[in-house]
Amino acid sequence: MMLDVERLDETCIKKLANEEVLAIRVKGFLPQPLAVQIGDKILAPGFEGYINAPSIGRIGMAFYEAENQPLLIEDYFERATSNIEELRNRCAPYSSPVDTLRCMLDESWPAGAHLENLYGRKMYVGLSRVVKPGVCFLAHHDIFAKDAPDSFQAKSLEAQFACNVYLNMPTEGGALQMWDHDITPDQFDEMRGDSYGIEPTLLGPPTLEIRPDPGDFIMFNSRCMHSVTPGVADPRLSLSFFVGYRGNASPLTFWS
Repeated sequence: MMLDVERLDETCIKKLANEEVLAIRVKGFLPQPLAVQIGDKILAPGFEGYINAPSIGRIGMAFYEAENQPLLIEDYFERATSNIEELRNRCAPYSSPVDTLRCMLDESWPAGAHLENLYGRKMYVGLSRVVKPGVCFLAHHDIFAKDAPDSFQAKSLEAQFACNVYLNMPTEGGALQMWDHDITPDQFDEMRGDSYGIEPTLLGPPTLEIRPDPGDFIMFNSRCMHSVTPGVADPRLSLSFFVGYRGNASPLTFWS
């Protein structure tokens, strides 16, 4: 259910889009010492918690945090460019791994890849996500059309992938868990109540469990339920964004 590849290419992206695999992994996308060094630089100035998941830290703002509220949506777009620059500044003098991946996606996909445009405005990309030791990242799925229900652009996706570059990892735990059985958005909302996610045990044993090393890159089907196991001793830091697929002849798009 997971495909290990040396680099991203058209073939592996199509396998993910066709649901032949749940996830693609590039081991050692970054050399491990470099990944840890960049991770430490990103964490040094500190971070905030998600608006709707305060136990999870982040640098930048995820679009789903806006929850269709006009003022939060406006805040998201107002901060998009400065948040992209903030990540570049924190990575300096090294290049941002997200920028590298944006170029690789554009180069490897025949129709190219570009920043997602929503409501006539360019979206943010490159969320830094921090999971503190002992915190379980609850099971959830990510569906663009649910975050932007009034947008044809969001509803036009045929598939949605999550992309993560792992920089810092705990000594134990911090594994990505995935389930391949579908849960409808309505079922999920009923199960989670006021929380952003549900207890992973409610879903039964995961179909796939991957414990990444610092420097690994994983791209997976974000419409499937997924969670992260609690880590021990050290925080788990990843850079994350989504990729939208609208068929083989259309460009890929990315956003956070």
